Amino acid sequence: MKILLADDDEGMQTLVEHIVLDAGHEFMGAKDGEEALALCESKKPDLLILDVMMPGMNGFKVCERLRAKKASLPIILLSAKGDIVDKSIGFEAGADDYLVKPFIPQELQLRIEALLRRGQKSRFGNFIADRLCYDGLEVDIKRRKVEVRGREVELTPKEFHVLHMLASNPGVVFTRDQLIEEIWGSRYTGELTGITVLVSRIREKIEQDPTNPHYIQTVWHVGYRFGD
Repeated sequence: MKILLADDDEGMQTLVEHIVLDAGHEFMGAKDGEEALALCESKKPDLLILDVMMPGMNGFKVCERLRAKKASLPIILLSAKGDIVDKSIGFEAGADDYLVKPFIPQELQLRIEALLRRGQKSRFGNFIADRLCYDGLEVDIKRRKVEVRGREVELTPKEFHVLHMLASNPGVVFTRDQLIEEIWGSRYTGELTGITVLVSRIREKIEQDPTNPHYIQTVWHVGYRFGD
């Protein structure tokens, strides 16, 4: 698989190149948004990693330009800003994932592999545009609707957000802290059990047996993942 990174930081270029090559993929680098767009056109990468803050065209704008051209390649945004506003802008621009710097190299590798798997599944018909489909569960992103074995279920906005986040990254483990920050923001001061209750409510609505979940699985002492 061909992975393209657009980032003007040479240190980040070196780090991501090592991560990509160690995982057995091909690496390509761009220094700015214009170069990234040109390489996307000529080299057809399988996944794009975009730094948000680049000289000239920023990562949000590159993402918007690609989606306007109906480009379907997975896009990961990298940013030093982790607040919910910036993340919202990134996802609205069409990003598939958003990773805050500094990050653990293994975390980027896991997210790359999850998105590549998702892309491979889409080519074999398990996914259609704007909809995630897994073994009886369908998540319609644009209409914000969820169906389980043909039956529509009603989710609250926060429940839908959690399900969308997990289902978009099958097999990737999200810690409770990550989910809490994504749903309630970094200033959340409530109990960790808040996310446990939220996940429990989702399971009651989508799982055949909530005590033995098929879709949202618990990773003990860490968090949750969507069954891969």
